[in-house]
Amino acid sequence: MEQNIEKLQNMISDSTRIVFFGGAGVSTESGIPDFRSVDGLYHQHYRYPPETMLSHSFYETHTEEFYDFYRAKMLCLTAKPNAAHKKLSELEQAGKLTAVVTQNIDGLHQMAGGKTVYELHGSVHRNYCRRCHKLYDAEFILNSTGIPTCSCGGTVKPDVVLYEEGLNQRTLYGAVEAIERADMLIIGGTSLAVYPAASLIDYYSGDRLVLINRTSTPQDRNANLLIQGSIGEVLSQIKV
Repeated sequence: MEQNIEKLQNMISDSTRIVFFGGAGVSTESGIPDFRSVDGLYHQHYRYPPETMLSHSFYETHTEEFYDFYRAKMLCLTAKPNAAHKKLSELEQAGKLTAVVTQNIDGLHQMAGGKTVYELHGSVHRNYCRRCHKLYDAEFILNSTGIPTCSCGGTVKPDVVLYEEGLNQRTLYGAVEAIERADMLIIGGTSLAVYPAASLIDYYSGDRLVLINRTSTPQDRNANLLIQGSIGEVLSQIKV
């Protein structure tokens, strides 16, 4: 591990346009559960599978049940940024990191000070009325009961990408452009199993592809540096 950390440090020192691509594993160290690990949501028992309850069609047909699950399992508003979020923010402030591309919806990168963050799957902190488009924060959803309702009578919907919904095109284009321009791509805390998000890394054409994850991924064989371990523990050893 020590040798890998040294290699990572040298690659970061030689780079000026680093992009970080991250998934749920970045936030599990802040106490936010992921989906696919042993203790993840997919291994818990509900009336419906989690991927069903987080789908657009379930939202439309079982709206109140959607919000019951969403409040209980998707809103972790007491979570704080961990070592990984903080180190990435330091790298950005130092002019080394140009963007974070995240599959997470928790806003922890911004809470740590991150400025250029492409949230592929949206954010729990943005909610809007489907009728008048008035904006609401996550606390409004958490403290509501039943179906959250706007002052105009419309339903307030989280600005998160549900299953069956497409990614925001502006966010997608920004992420693709950042990855294309990167001279180093660090992938961390993701199984690279969720598409189309996982396909974005194909836009990277450099020779500093780093993979940091607890388990293997489909891209392990393509990495210039592969580190199996905690993303927070690894990045916390990097000097900026």
